[in-house]
Amino acid sequence: MAQETIKYTNGEITIVWRPSICQHTGICFKGLAPVFDPRRRPWIDPLAASTEAILEQVKKCPSGALSILKKEEENK
Repeated sequence: MAQETIKYTNGEITIVWRPSICQHTGICFKGLAPVFDPRRRPWIDPLAASTEAILEQVKKCPSGALSILKKEEENK
């Protein structure tokens, strides 16, 4: 069975969230709250910080539930 993925884009990158493997550690929220806010719907706002800041924060996701697709990768 395929994993559910939810995507949020800012035009440069797409944040991919796989809720089924999220450990809910809060690392994303604690590190970049303007983008990752679990009280808001949608909870990810990819326009709320720079692409560079988002890339750095997503790297810190311990479960791999958050990942990034760069624009050039999406067009393949």
